[in-house]
Amino acid sequence: MGEGYATDSKSSPSMEFEFEKEVPEYFLCPISLQIMKDPVTAVTGITYERQSIEKWLSKSAVCPVTKEALPPDSFLTPNHVLQRMIKSWCDENRVGLIPKPPICRAAVEELVRDLNRKMDADSLRKIEIAGESEGNRQLMAEGGAGEAVIRFVMRRFREGEIGGLEVALKILRRVLSPAAAGEIVQINEFVEALIWALGTKMVESAKTHALEILKITIEITDPSLHHNLNPTFFTKMISFLQNTSSERSARAILQILLQISTSIQTKSKLIAAGAIFAAVELELGGREKRTSEMIFCLLAHLCSCAEGRQKLIEHAAGLAVVAKRILRISAVVDDRGMCVIEQIARFTVGREVVAEMLRANVVAKLCMVLQADCANYLKVKAREILKLHSHEWSNSPCVQIYLVTRFKP
Repeated sequence: MGEGYATDSKSSPSMEFEFEKEVPEYFLCPISLQIMKDPVTAVTGITYERQSIEKWLSKSAVCPVTKEALPPDSFLTPNHVLQRMIKSWCDENRVGLIPKPPICRAAVEELVRDLNRKMDADSLRKIEIAGESEGNRQLMAEGGAGEAVIRFVMRRFREGEIGGLEVALKILRRVLSPAAAGEIVQINEFVEALIWALGTKMVESAKTHALEILKITIEITDPSLHHNLNPTFFTKMISFLQNTSSERSARAILQILLQISTSIQTKSKLIAAGAIFAAVELELGGREKRTSEMIFCLLAHLCSCAEGRQKLIEHAAGLAVVAKRILRISAVVDDRGMCVIEQIARFTVGREVVAEMLRANVVAKLCMVLQADCANYLKVKAREILKLHSHEWSNSPCVQIYLVTRFKP
């Protein structure tokens, strides 16, 4: 049976479960997004709630986070250190486990009918309580709770009222599936409603829920329709990326930007909205590995366009941060970073650009790649890039001259 967390109170435990304090992200299971009670670490190095990952592995043979192969019979190592940390944090913040009783399908249908009929906070609260149990969420999703809560959000958007909005987004993040999102008739208006919600004075956790719901919604949208998104969508997404203080929210936004940057039209709109500058500034702030990987994937996407390459060059630290991160973070960053450098070296002409690559230590990093213990294809790519402008770079004292002159034609 699923577990929920609640504040310690003398009130009825069935009604007291909401806890507004920011929960450390690494306490949350990547699948259920709930605080873990029995954390286990897979061979891919990611930690999950045991019940959630075992259920996942019964249907899939890949790690839900890294996408690496993860056979169903993979050994799951109990993470006792993390379990003790979670328990200590819960005790310190007076948070306790409260089991939520299972409900029947008829009860779910009654809750949904009640919300559809009244569209009030009390009906929403009842659905929230029932949805605390992971075992109940499947019934909630199948019983139409997601569709009912979407209607609630849409009504609040049309009325310009935020009452109950945070609770609605919390529920929707739990029960909304891509299949249910695919049933949204007015999907563009729903996207606008989520963008509106992100601009309200909600707590950070509610904004994160809104972003993750938006990500699911964009995932099921036909990519050919992405360029039809409201023009303000692009500028507001970039603004949210620049202003968020949450690593989890930043990753959700980056995933959305990656999903929509599939056509020339959407790439151009993102670049015009300031995506290149925002991504570089985000990386300069120092990010977790996965966030940096997503930033570099976005930069590689956008630098396939001439205007994207130009914007990266115009940023005072653009080329420098790309060069600096290569060989320092992960294979993904190495691959995408080299892709960005190659696109600029091949397709952005001009002596000033070539000179800037030298000043920004791009050339020095290419020389390091040739000597580093990294994938062979990266060394091949580094040699090819060095050959492109070897005449301009060969006389610089900051380059290991023998490496460059070897590749002069």
